Amino acid sequence: MRILWVGTKPPWPATDGGRLLAAVTLEALAQAGHELSLVAPFDPGGDDGLRAAHTLRRLCDPHLVSARPGRRLRAGLGSIARREPLSVARHRHGAVAAKVAALLAERPFDVVHVEQPQALAQCGAAFERGLSVVLRAQNVESDLWTAAARSILGLPARLEARRMARFEAEAVRRTAATIALTRGDAARLGALSGVPNKVHRIPPPFPSELPAAVEGLSGAPAVVLIGSGGWLPNERGRTWFLRHVWPEVRAALPGALLHLFGHSGGGHDGAGVVFQGPLEDSRQAFAPNAVLVVPLHFGSGVRMKILEAWARGVPVVATPEAAEGLDADDGRELLLARTPADFVAALRLLTLEPRLAPSLVAGGRKRLASHHHPSEVAARLSAVYADCVARPNPPP
Repeated sequence: MRILWVGTKPPWPATDGGRLLAAVTLEALAQAGHELSLVAPFDPGGDDGLRAAHTLRRLCDPHLVSARPGRRLRAGLGSIARREPLSVARHRHGAVAAKVAALLAERPFDVVHVEQPQALAQCGAAFERGLSVVLRAQNVESDLWTAAARSILGLPARLEARRMARFEAEAVRRTAATIALTRGDAARLGALSGVPNKVHRIPPPFPSELPAAVEGLSGAPAVVLIGSGGWLPNERGRTWFLRHVWPEVRAALPGALLHLFGHSGGGHDGAGVVFQGPLEDSRQAFAPNAVLVVPLHFGSGVRMKILEAWARGVPVVATPEAAEGLDADDGRELLLARTPADFVAALRLLTLEPRLAPSLVAGGRKRLASHHHPSEVAARLSAVYADCVARPNPPP
């Protein structure tokens, strides 16, 4: 099948969950024999478009367009004029939409895969041609904005949540099918749109084993926290862990060191914290002697860093919110921790029980093989694409 993939950012380098999800899915679809072309913007101030395109050529025909996210003031005015979410307005790129239109004019495609609702802004030509457009929503963004409004952002977040809910509902109705990563997200998108039969739950693909980092990290235990900047759940979770959890961990386990990836270190000078900076290769965070902590308190979708930890042989301690959607059991695939005391107890247990970490990793890898096997996920995606090909999209 010939698939045009339209995204909001390049899948490489896979330095955050969204990029990693796109990368492993493209690889699974390529292994299944599909012919893939990709269109995505890249930020010339932060992404190396040439290197990304070179790396992606083994998976697809990449078309990366230089385009920065829209400035907030200008995008805000555009969102008011179009009555659309600010995050959608910031991802409107005329050059990207033009590239999508040009590819559709010069070659035949069976399906257009849209990664994230914001990328629909670039796909007007696909709808005009009556092509089957399949949306994959990595999360329910309106729910994230609702949670943000309860925390610190107030009225602006509530307004964005309402606009995003309307946009997500219309996106499900407008596209031939929508793919969600979890049962909860599928149910939520079905309820928002009123057409639950158009929403399919397909978990992300992921290999059951990947190599860990070559060298270990210092600390007994060596604790890893990965938090890509710019995503509110990560920022809130990181701040909570540094302020409220880590001092208690250090008091109970004086030899522990926290290796913080994806953050420069501003705003925290606590003892026992090693600021590793942005990730260039995600493998470096998954050392053979490490423990991954995931302290999120709101979010949706699937935490790809948990899947990667299992594959690379690293045990996980996570809040229930971070593990939601994985159907993983406390004590079998990971350890759940709600409070600072819970995190201390879990890290102490991993230190005192040397057989626990390998047992959790084995459980996680078993779940990867049974629920996230790349070939099986690719087959399920292919079935949705094939079902949509014969059915035209609703009129725009």
